[in-house]
Amino acid sequence: MPETGDLLFFYIQFIIIWTMFFSEIKFETWNMKPGTYNMNIVIIKYNAGNIESVNNALTRLGVKAEITSDHEKIRNADKVIFPGVGEASTTMEYLRNQGLDKLIVSLKQPVLGICLGLQLMCSHSEENNTECLGIFDEKVTRFIPNPGEEFITKVPHMGWNSISNLKSRIFSKETENQYVYFVHSYFAKLGKHTTATCSYINPFSAALQKDNFYATQFHPEKSGTVGAKILENFINL
Repeated sequence: MPETGDLLFFYIQFIIIWTMFFSEIKFETWNMKPGTYNMNIVIIKYNAGNIESVNNALTRLGVKAEITSDHEKIRNADKVIFPGVGEASTTMEYLRNQGLDKLIVSLKQPVLGICLGLQLMCSHSEENNTECLGIFDEKVTRFIPNPGEEFITKVPHMGWNSISNLKSRIFSKETENQYVYFVHSYFAKLGKHTTATCSYINPFSAALQKDNFYATQFHPEKSGTVGAKILENFINL
């Protein structure tokens, strides 16, 4: 007859295997969300940061994306994501040298710009007097603290802040007035393409949209469940 210790050992092993088995089933089911799992998603590869963090956020949603600068792959994708962290003028120069500037503005499928991606989709940036892609008419300017508030309102705007006046299909009812994560020294002014508003020193465009082009100044990939919902809404457009 087996010892009590042996029975306890086998019982614990059974529970561990059973838990792992059903956790795997649950994980696979979560991965296969309708309309996302088999979709062709491309993240534009260029000389800007945060590409991998965007890819990781998509992976958590069950979406397998390809990071590429190949024009044909970008043109044929179902959805395109244009992320970025960096400096406007050198990035625009890189895009022009690679022919990505003309490619991006010609895309017909849904495109999502993130952070620097939003700024480069605007008409002009004060950052080194840079002419941008011109998808949105809004101009990008630098945060300037009000006189006497330089030690209170720091630049860059870094951390969590709320978004409101949401008007785009990438937002849903539960994202109104929720907090998302920002890191930026420049911002797009409010304009006719503004689809979300945030306030830091002054009100600014937290998101923009024109036709098939969507953009967020904040980082949805770093904004917890709210950001995940926004990415999911974009994928399901």
